[in-house]
Formats: sequence, structure tokens, C-alpha cells
Amino acid sequence: MGFDYGQGHFYMQDIEAIGAVIGQAQTVLITTHQNPDADAMGSSLGLAGYLRKKGHHVTVITPTDYSQNLHWMAGNDGVIAFDEKLRVSVSQLIAEADVIFCLDFSSLDRIRELAPLVRQSRARKILIDHHLEPESFADLALWDPTAAATAELVFQLIVALGDKDLIDIPIAECLYSGLMTDTGSFRHPNTTGNVHRMAAELVDLKIDVSSIHRRIFDNVTIDKFRLLGYVLNEKLRVLPEYKFAYITLTDAELKRYRSKTGDTEGMVNYALAVEGVVMAAILIDRNDEIRISFRSIGNFSVRDLANKHFDGGGHRNASGGRSKLSLAETEQKLLTVLPEYQQLLLETV
Repeated sequence: MGFDYGQGHFYMQDIEAIGAVIGQAQTVLITTHQNPDADAMGSSLGLAGYLRKKGHHVTVITPTDYSQNLHWMAGNDGVIAFDEKLRVSVSQLIAEADVIFCLDFSSLDRIRELAPLVRQSRARKILIDHHLEPESFADLALWDPTAAATAELVFQLIVALGDKDLIDIPIAECLYSGLMTDTGSFRHPNTTGNVHRMAAELVDLKIDVSSIHRRIFDNVTIDKFRLLGYVLNEKLRVLPEYKFAYITLTDAELKRYRSKTGDTEGMVNYALAVEGVVMAAILIDRNDEIRISFRSIGNFSVRDLANKHFDGGGHRNASGGRSKLSLAETEQKLLTVLPEYQQLLLETV
């Protein structure tokens, strides 16, 4: 059964325009958002593998490092994680690129110090993303907020360009990882028929889905387990009058448990799993700012809340925010805005 392209917020001319750009060998740079997750890395490395087969010289640069449980993906050894020591070399790579693919983010502030370098680059910029309200910085875009994952859009692009036969097992593993994780292992409402059709086509290539799941989810350090135990026992707070649960973590607590990049990924889902809870949040002190992850079920939009009060955005049921206040002040601000949403929260099932 062929893949259905009819539901996207893009057109074949968009794909054809992107195909024309990558039709001849060029120097290509791929970047994604800070603290990249499995969809960010899976779509980036999957696209990189495909473009290399098309004859391009490809470099993947991330604005920050990322979790060790993603380092198994094909092409990871060549990824450059930006830090200040690499500013000169990264600046040169971005300046010399012919094409820059921007994957899994909708605004340049999501790539931190890379943002001004990408904005000023002479390269053609191509956005591939599924987040709402993309910033107008790209020359071309493959954008569809109804897509479950950016990996889904990369797959669609490759297939639409007639290159499905170039998707080998390493590329398929990367794309499957993004699809699997951004759908919550195929349990979130964004798990459409197209998602299952894409997954089936990747599985038919003989990828080991059990191994992929194990490497991403069952590869936990003892420090992360101890941090999780501490969080669930000491830091989880439930407010039944709002059907809300949340977690706060200080910088000192993260250091006490030797927390590494990615160790708090998915922790907010434990708060959402509490019986009767329809919205959850985790507030983390990252020194320069407080990072907030929101999750919800049903029709309650955490994106609207994050956008209005915490300079954030994302998806209806999964969004992020930030605050320049202290952790305690940010927590108090969140508690102060809850009454505004109480009726909606209580009505959500």
C-alpha cells in the first residue's frame, strides 16, 4: 500500500523544489534543536545518511550535547555538538555550507548559539518540521503540524523523490526511532494510520524493533534510576483540585545525583500517569533559566498555557516553556495561573 501524502500542510511543489536543491552534489549541514531527542537525532541522522547516498558532503551539528542512549544511531560518530571551544570551526562550517537543513524546530532561538550563524549564512535554508507557527527564516519548507514526527516528514520526502530504495537498515532505524518516540511508542493521539503504514514499511526492511526500543528505553544508568526514585518519592506534587501534578528540580539536586544530559527526559510523563491527572509539568533549574516541560491528555492544550505564560510552545499535549525567574518564583507563577484553567482541566477526561 502506498504512502498517503494527502493530509499534509505542504504540496508536491515544495518537495520538488527541495528535490531540485539537493539534485546535485553540495556541501550540506543539518542542525536540530537544543538537547535533541530521538526524533531530532533520528530525523537528522536519517536524512544525513540519505543525502550522503545522493553524493553530498554532510555534517550534522547540534547546538548542545544529547543523551547517551541516542549515540548508537548510524552516523553519530560524525556529529559535532557545539561548545565554545568549537565556535571558530563550527562558524566556518556553517559559512561554507551550500544548504542548511533545519530539522524539528520552528524558530531559530531553539538552536541557541547557532542561531545567528545560521541566520547570516548564505546557504539555502530548508525547514523540515511539525511544530506550530514556524518562524519565517527558511527559503524552503516541508512543514506539517499534523505529522507525528519530523522523521515522518523526512520519510515522506525520500519516498516522494522516488528514492525509497535508498532507505537501508541504518537509515530506517534512525527514522523509526523518531517515529516511535514522538508517538510515545505508538500510544499518543498523533498515532495515525500513516504512522502505522510508515512503521510497517520500515519494519519490512528487517529492522530490529525490539533492539531499537531496548537501546533507547532500557539503557538507564544507576544514577538516573536513583534520581527518578528521589523525584517520585520526594518531589512529585499532586493537586487534585486542578487535576494537575508537577515536579521541581534544583541544580543542586541534579548535581547530587550526577545528572547528565537526557536524564530528566520523559520524567514528566510519570506525573501525567498519576490517576486522575490530565496535566503535568516538570520545572528544572538550568542555571541560566528555568526549563519547563508540560504534558496533557485529551483536548487540554498545554501549548496555549506555555505560550501565554512561559514564552513557550510546541504541541497541544506536549509543550515546553522557560522562565528567567528563580525556580521558586516560577513555581509560584505556575500555581498562580492554574485557576485560569481550572474549569477546563476539571472538564477534561
